[in-house]
Amino acid sequence: MSGVGTKEIKRRKNSIENTRQITSAMNLVSSSKLMKAREKAEKSKPYAYALYDMMINTGADVKTSCKEFVEKREVKKRCFIAVAGDRGLAGGYNVNIFKSVMELRDSDKDMVVPVGKKACEYFTKKGFEIPYKIESTEHCVFEEMYDITQNLIKLYEDKEIDEIYFIYTKFRSALIQTVRFKRLFPIELEMLKKDEKKSEESSRKKEVKKVEPRRQYLPSAEALFKRLISEYTASQVYNGIRESFASEQASRRNAMQSATESADDMLNKLEAEYNRARQSSITREITEIAGGAEALK
Repeated sequence: MSGVGTKEIKRRKNSIENTRQITSAMNLVSSSKLMKAREKAEKSKPYAYALYDMMINTGADVKTSCKEFVEKREVKKRCFIAVAGDRGLAGGYNVNIFKSVMELRDSDKDMVVPVGKKACEYFTKKGFEIPYKIESTEHCVFEEMYDITQNLIKLYEDKEIDEIYFIYTKFRSALIQTVRFKRLFPIELEMLKKDEKKSEESSRKKEVKKVEPRRQYLPSAEALFKRLISEYTASQVYNGIRESFASEQASRRNAMQSATESADDMLNKLEAEYNRARQSSITREITEIAGGAEALK
């Protein structure tokens, strides 16, 4: 009976050590993927910023002629583009996205375009109408996202949906990622200028010039604006997907690092407990031997 305590502790130590090896390996993999994901996210920004600047410059001249894109109307049906992860074990990353959609959705009149394996699985189980989906955030390409946004814009123009929202996770740093909720349609032209001043980063190295009050467009401001809508929407969503993937890797890295540190703490405590149990066992055996020797006298 004296060895039962130490055997149980050794079994627990082996189990935790095996788990620690897994979490440590996943931490390394996520760190590697995070570097690549951040690079891709940064590369997708310049095009999105350039389109953003063009939308601001053109928007003021088309408020009346393109009012179907900017005016609010009675909301009978909405569409959410929701970006989650391809895998789990990423802390609260996926849960935060699902919670945001579920708090806003009306299951009777809303549809969801899930992006990422976990999003596809979750919203399918919840019974949402899913007109389009993207199975992987990691392997999503711009052309795929462009085709989907084009189809959604057509549904919006045909008044089959009345609002389009984009929910994703913005990558701020390796330690901070926040859920963003953005309305894509109807377009809020006034909010474009306030939306984190994205154009500042793309043009901060350029010389600021005075803009003439009236511009000339070929073939027309309306034609340019309608063309920009497709490109702008796709670029915003694609850039959000790239940031979401970087956020997923950062969240998983943080979760696995935390799990590895917790495993280390548990192993240290078990090691101390094992040493005490072993010392107690040895002391007990010595006492028994001494007692037996005394009885033989």
